[in-house]
Amino acid sequence: MANPIDDIARQAREGSVASIIQILNDELAQIGVRARAVFADGVLQLLCEAATPQLLEESSLVDRVRDILERISPRYIRRVNINSRLVREHQLLWLEEISRDPDNQLLWSQEIKLRKPNLFKRLATAHHERQAFSGKRALPRMAIPRSMQQPRQFQRGIVGGISLTVLLLAAVAAIHKGLNSQVPNSTQASSQAVASAPPSEAKPALKISKKTVNSAVDSFAQAVRVAEQAATEGKTAQSREDWLVVAAKWQQASDLMAAVPSKHPRYTMAQNRTALYRQNSDKAQQEAQNK
Repeated sequence: MANPIDDIARQAREGSVASIIQILNDELAQIGVRARAVFADGVLQLLCEAATPQLLEESSLVDRVRDILERISPRYIRRVNINSRLVREHQLLWLEEISRDPDNQLLWSQEIKLRKPNLFKRLATAHHERQAFSGKRALPRMAIPRSMQQPRQFQRGIVGGISLTVLLLAAVAAIHKGLNSQVPNSTQASSQAVASAPPSEAKPALKISKKTVNSAVDSFAQAVRVAEQAATEGKTAQSREDWLVVAAKWQQASDLMAAVPSKHPRYTMAQNRTALYRQNSDKAQQEAQNK
């Protein structure tokens, strides 16, 4: 069975906002900072909260967050907008609140761009993930005596050389025969097809409607999908790590619902579900604390 911590790290590298939040909170809790995040319009909107302004000192917190995220190196996430404010009890619509009145809501805000890891680090990470998913290691093969290896290699070399020569000769003969017999016929057929084809016969251009593009980034639909994942994983959660993952996903679903604009046809339902998903996240966190 895979280590839950390794699984969370893998999901974070794949761009899971819930896993990214969990890793950030695990490390920022040491300095008394709590993080929340929503991925919107290609930018990871990150909210950092603490009890006092001193804990949210801009330069040190930005460097710490940058270091954590660059170690994670989440896929498709390069722009991060870090927002900070003092902790508040009612935080359901935090993204909408700070977007509407950032001067009175935030202590400061700074956008950063994450550096891509170098090639060697990416290869090492990919190798580590392949090993983690390979499961049980294969049993080592019995070594063949050196005295038996050379005759076998010699025989395989002769057989392979003969087979390759025969295949090459057969391929050359088939190509030569095919070219001589098919070129005149194909030329005649193509000329007839061009002459008989009507001028109006053309492939229609592929059109992508604006509605399709908007539906791809619909916060409501994304929130429903994440909530369904949280509900499914909550049925089988047992360990503290399992419940933390469930809590993070409920929180992400709540934040996505909070990001639904007021012009959305399901805006009222989104507000109700924002509070409901937040309550589910709190319950999951309590379950994690009891473990």
